[in-house]
Amino acid sequence: MLHSAEHLYLQAPPAPYFLECGRVRYAPGDMHPSRLNLGVFDLIIVESGCLYIGEEDRQWELGAEQAVILLPNRYHYSVMPCEEETVFFWVHFQTVCDWTESADDNAMTDAEEHFRRYLTVPYSLRLPKRWTLPHPDLIRSLADKLLESSGERRSSAYWSRQQSFESMLQLLDTRQFEQYEHPAVAVAERTETFIKNNYRHNVTSSALSEELHFHYNYITRCMKQVYGVTPIEYLMNYRLDQAKLLLLTTDWPIGKIALYVGFDNTPYFSNCFTNRIGVPPTKYRKQYLPD
Repeated sequence: MLHSAEHLYLQAPPAPYFLECGRVRYAPGDMHPSRLNLGVFDLIIVESGCLYIGEEDRQWELGAEQAVILLPNRYHYSVMPCEEETVFFWVHFQTVCDWTESADDNAMTDAEEHFRRYLTVPYSLRLPKRWTLPHPDLIRSLADKLLESSGERRSSAYWSRQQSFESMLQLLDTRQFEQYEHPAVAVAERTETFIKNNYRHNVTSSALSEELHFHYNYITRCMKQVYGVTPIEYLMNYRLDQAKLLLLTTDWPIGKIALYVGFDNTPYFSNCFTNRIGVPPTKYRKQYLPD
């Protein structure tokens, strides 16, 4: 069961990272502790029994195979004692990227600001605030792996824990399930894929409309909503990103690089590169060359 009005959106990369985890068994009469401003995200997955827990003005009755994500800056409390033996798994995690909780299925942070900070177009994880798990057996297996890794050497435990945690996030991310995907996101991602596969050619509005079977104005609205840029702006940014890679990894002349990434006019390419990157292509290349 998916509660579409309550979602947590986390931008990545960099991806949210694992901190610690545990499995707790409550006897009848036990209660979850109350906490204020814990400072980390708290994912709680009930494996058996029933847990009664609240956050601010919301309260949940979590049965087996149900989960909730408690936020780092809220008040969490027990609504009532457990009435039966209850077992739940918990994970504390954190993120350095922007995040928000919203009832708006289109909630996104500033894609341009994310790019300036992390040099990559963001992907927004969409995690339900509370829902019944889609793959409980897989998530239980990952929970066991996370707990088992506590006995490993620190140097290996770091990687095994982060990998297991990210696999768990992927199973919780409703963007992985087409039936939960917002139409605007689906169109924007298809547009992005088409641009990346065809950026060296003449990508036009009519070509996009023909490929995606939508009017270009609708495609543009979807791209602005999801990525914060129009298709043409995304194309320009992607071409310049590919040019940066070629400047650093080849000794090709500027004109050849410009032509390779889709620019027919070298001076125009140089002007676009300078305006976006802040330095001309030749100077960008030189600043990374050894003396």
